Amino acid sequence: MILPKPKYFIGLILLVMVIIHAIPDTYSKGERMMHLSTSNHVMVVPIPDDIQLAGEKMPDKQSNQELLSREMQVNSFWHSNTIQLLQKSGRYFPIIEPILESEGVPNDFKYLAVIESGLSQVVSPAGATGIWQMLETTARDYNLEVNEQIDERYHIVKSTLAACKYLNEAKKKFGSWTLAAASYNMGMAGLQKQLNRQEEKNYYDLLLNEETKRYIYRILAIKYIFQEPRSFGFDLFPNDYMKPWDDVLVYVDSSVSSWGNFAHKYGWSYKELKNHNPWLRESYLINKYQKKYGISVPQLKSSPK
Repeated sequence: MILPKPKYFIGLILLVMVIIHAIPDTYSKGERMMHLSTSNHVMVVPIPDDIQLAGEKMPDKQSNQELLSREMQVNSFWHSNTIQLLQKSGRYFPIIEPILESEGVPNDFKYLAVIESGLSQVVSPAGATGIWQMLETTARDYNLEVNEQIDERYHIVKSTLAACKYLNEAKKKFGSWTLAAASYNMGMAGLQKQLNRQEEKNYYDLLLNEETKRYIYRILAIKYIFQEPRSFGFDLFPNDYMKPWDDVLVYVDSSVSSWGNFAHKYGWSYKELKNHNPWLRESYLINKYQKKYGISVPQLKSSPK
């Protein structure tokens, strides 16, 4: 291929640029604004008419509506985050919901787990751990095992049961599910201190720190978006949701020298075993008291190797 000489090539480029700039802009400012408003518009997400948490109605005050509106906007327009939360609900809600029901805790509290951890096994800067974000002292208070080898804050079933015990205790103390939810964020003692200090009885009348002030409204926003995701612009098909794991439990009551070898007997890698049993914190188990642990493994058509 023979290229034109540099001076002719530069001249050709300049000529093309002159021609492009000579083409008139056929769109007026008004037409451009009309195009922008019809193809790239954003509207304020309306809040629901009847707003309740666990059957307790949010007072119809402008300040409450504005705080809820903030959380509705944040979670409606934070598309990448909210759509992933919706996807994860397909795996974890089928585990959480029947436990809440059996323990007498309203179904709305599954959304508390969503705002606490994003349905992920995370650790906060303060050390709160797992889907229910429990501190180590709180976990032990509610009979969860926490040590170098086992941390049941990562156990979805046992941590949900512990959260239910806390919430039932808080409901008995405060007489309100809304206050019980708020105490999950700031602790029962901290909430009681503010109730006494401000001489109030209702969450919505309390002046609280920024995090707890937003807490109930965040739960409510997630609740209404999750109940009707398509109304808020989230179009998920059934296959878009994460599927519940089809695991079975096998029980061990002795030490395990290698969880890797244990996993291989069931056709899993060490990584897969830990993903399904995140509460196993080491690569082995020293079980000198012969405690029985249920380990999630895949369903096999034949006996393990």
